[in-house]
Amino acid sequence: MLEKLGLIPLSNIVKNKSIQNFLFLAIIQSSNILITIISMPLLIQGIGVDQFGLVNLALSVIILLNIIVGFGYNLNAPREVAINQQNRVELSHIVSNIFSAKILLATIASLAIIIGVFGFNLFQEYQVILVFSLMLLFSEATLPLWFFQGMEKMKLVSIANIFSKLLFLLGIVLFIHKPEQSKWVNFMMGFFGLGVNIFLLIYIRIYMRITFYRPEFHAIWKSLKSNVLLFFSNLGSHIAVNGGLIILSFFTAAETLGMYSLAERVIMVMRMLPSLIVQAVYPNAAKLYSVNKKAFVRFSIKVLLLSIGLSAFLSLVTFLWSDFIISVLSRESLPKSVEILKILAFIPLLASFNIWNIIVFLINDQKQLMFRTSWLMCIYMLIASVFATAYYGEIGLAFALLSTEVVAFIISCYFNWSHNKALVLGLFTKN
Repeated sequence: MLEKLGLIPLSNIVKNKSIQNFLFLAIIQSSNILITIISMPLLIQGIGVDQFGLVNLALSVIILLNIIVGFGYNLNAPREVAINQQNRVELSHIVSNIFSAKILLATIASLAIIIGVFGFNLFQEYQVILVFSLMLLFSEATLPLWFFQGMEKMKLVSIANIFSKLLFLLGIVLFIHKPEQSKWVNFMMGFFGLGVNIFLLIYIRIYMRITFYRPEFHAIWKSLKSNVLLFFSNLGSHIAVNGGLIILSFFTAAETLGMYSLAERVIMVMRMLPSLIVQAVYPNAAKLYSVNKKAFVRFSIKVLLLSIGLSAFLSLVTFLWSDFIISVLSRESLPKSVEILKILAFIPLLASFNIWNIIVFLINDQKQLMFRTSWLMCIYMLIASVFATAYYGEIGLAFALLSTEVVAFIISCYFNWSHNKALVLGLFTKN
């Protein structure tokens, strides 16, 4: 069946809704990557390496809180929207409750940070930056990406995302020139994102005829309970992948934090590739699995091999050109950043090995396995990172994060062998 894809006209492929969703998701991620790459040298030049590190540290805290704001809705909400595309009344209730839940969660998270800062004097080095960064929580809460995914109309939201990022880049050029202006960096990102999201919500209301009802707290509570495992799975995975910078902040000065942050930002951008591949192939993989498991195995092997090949290329290029990459982004020589980047360069490659395991968990709706995998991975990362950072500093942390990807792959393989043995054996059987 898959071999026949080559006979399908290109125009038909492009018209396919799943392909369009993938292309527009790729555009969104690519624009985010491009803006990140362009903004890094501008920020370092404007606010300095130490303030750049604190801005990224605050951003790491906010991204962690965004997992709470998302609360698994970004995974299951597109499915709910897709099922009810033709039922405007039910769709309106779903949309209203999800937006209400996310805004409520953003408010609770913001209050927690404000209490932590002003009540317990936490986050001392970057309190002001962090408080100003809270705007990003409401930008995340109002982002209707999941809605347009479910409606299979990604064009508008991808254009809106690019526009908000360009406004953010323009704001950096016009307003960020001194270290004391660092508090406005994340604020501007959230402000422009929120503004564009409001226009998208107006479009949803007027042109897509979606009514925004008052929140139905019973329905919201029910959806929150059903999303608990997804939320904790996302939270565990996020801490394991992105928690290194926060751990490092307890052991080192702001300047070292900035140099590590520069290298980590490059890798975290590339680390998006495995996640994007999973999002892109998951719908088709699920369809194949339901009708023909052998076809699914053939398809998933091809996806895995292509992903490993692409990730290996990116990792090798990053390793070999690390000095050039850091010089371009920072516009100065930062040997420590180069050393860290050389170690972290292989994280995307190691992460790509786990793509097949994640796809299998998803198509079997094995939330418990995803939860256990992510939290075992998270616990290992926290223990390894704290000890490695305490004894070997930022270099130890880089190796701990590298080993975390290996441990995650081993754990996932074990669970798949225990619960999905037939599929695992299918990988080594001729079909």
